[in-house]
Formats: sequence, C-alpha cells, structure tokens
Amino acid sequence: MSAGEPNPAATPTPCEDTQGDGRWMSMHNRFVSDSKDKEPDVLFVGDSLVQLMHEFGIWRQLFSPLHCLNFGVGGDATQHVLWRLSNGELDNISPKVVVLWVGTNNHGHTPEQICGGILAIIQVIKNKLPNAHTLVLSLLPRGKMPNPLRDRNAKVNELVKDTLTSLPHASFFNVDPGFVHSNGSISHQDMYDYLHLTPKGYQAVCEPLHAHIKALLGEPTDN
Repeated sequence: MSAGEPNPAATPTPCEDTQGDGRWMSMHNRFVSDSKDKEPDVLFVGDSLVQLMHEFGIWRQLFSPLHCLNFGVGGDATQHVLWRLSNGELDNISPKVVVLWVGTNNHGHTPEQICGGILAIIQVIKNKLPNAHTLVLSLLPRGKMPNPLRDRNAKVNELVKDTLTSLPHASFFNVDPGFVHSNGSISHQDMYDYLHLTPKGYQAVCEPLHAHIKALLGEPTDN
C-alpha cells in the first residue's frame, strides 16, 4: 500500500448485505435506538466475540452490574465498526469507557492496515466522546494449529500496543490467558470452533478484563 492509497480497513464502510435480509443495518439501527434510552458507563463494541459475550452468564455476572451496553455484530471488521460509530451509535450516550475488540475479521488486510483501522475507530470515539477512555483488547490467536492468521493477529497486537503507549485517552489490554498450548495447539474447550470462545474461554478472558475496567472506572476491585 503506497502512502497515497486509502486504507480500506480505515475507510468507514457499511457491511454488504450479502444474505439479503438487511440484518446488519437493522442491528445498527437498533443500537442507535438503544443508545437513546440507556445511560451506560461502559460500551462494548466490536465483532462476534463482543456480541456473543452478551449471551453468556458471564455478562450478567460481571458486566451488567457495571451498566454496560453491547454493540457487537458478528463478522464486523474495523471498517464496519468505523461506519457504525460514525453514523449515530455514539451520538446519545456518554460512557466513561469504550471497550473495543475488532480486527480478526479483516481478511485480506495487512497488520499495518488493521492497526490503522483500529486507530481510526479510536479517533472517532475521541471526537464524539472526548471524556471517554478507549480500551483496545488484544486479538486472540485463532485456528487449532499455527497459521498465518495467528501471525497476523499477533503482529496487529504488537503495532497497536506500541502506538497506544503515546495516547492518553486509549490503552491496550492483552486478554489472552494463554490459549495456545506448548505444542502450538488451541483446545476446543477454550474455543469451540478455534475462533469463538466457550463459557470457559470467556471466563478466562473476562475476569481479568472486569477487574481492569473497574479500575478504569475508579471502582474498588474485589481482590
């Protein structure tokens, strides 16, 4: 990618309605509507790893008490989240913390492009919510055995972590508790399809995340 070419991962793009039922746009409109009735302290935004969190007991146990909203959409890449947040999802709420977890679905994009997409999202959040802190979660390893997407995600994490050290309004948080075993494999007991998390996998990710969010909110942690 030359300097003059736009970065597709950082160009706000609505998700193409390939299936023909308009669900993506319907969910976006629901989030915009939800934001008019709610006053969240914490907003989670991202792809299916965010969306599915809402379906597990861990959400009710750890995150509902913190007044969290969940704006996760399965399949979203950085450019889709960028479009959603630029088009109304942040306009009626003022959370203290925005948890961003996106990038693993940016197929065909380089780590540098994906990092650029994440930074573009952080900038939109900063512009619309100047007092909020954006917490960027690390991309998880994926696939049962080592593969190029694992390498790509690891590189994205490196780039994002390095870049965010100089931003006062955003920080990086590594949520991987060690899903890759010493032989390079990931267990289906942690990720049932080697991408999405099981309840056990969510527990391992969400407990330290919950403590970190509470610290960001200035609330006492449990330990």
